[in-house]
Amino acid sequence: MAMIRFDVHLVTLDPAIGREIRKTRPCVIISPDEMNRKLDTVIVAPMTTSGQAYPSRVPSRFRGKPGHVALDQVRTVSNVRLIKRLGRLEGRASAEVLAVLAEMFAP
Repeated sequence: MAMIRFDVHLVTLDPAIGREIRKTRPCVIISPDEMNRKLDTVIVAPMTTSGQAYPSRVPSRFRGKPGHVALDQVRTVSNVRLIKRLGRLEGRASAEVLAVLAEMFAP
């Protein structure tokens, strides 16, 4: 299965520790396609329909539901944790994800 940036997959995040987002949930692939083609891991950001709006959470709408991409919960996962492709994060949300990541990791 091809792993493509901004595709949304159902991902098994358990086991989780502490305040990490847990269970199986939609996640956006945020790692660059060059990495996705070469490695057996991807960098993902979980999506949530609950919780508060933080500067590190990008508002999004996926499958008709409003929610957030939780960039404060970014993690690297093995490709075997990806259960199935659900769709794609489109439009403004994908551009905002890149902008927030740049702001979070810029010196």
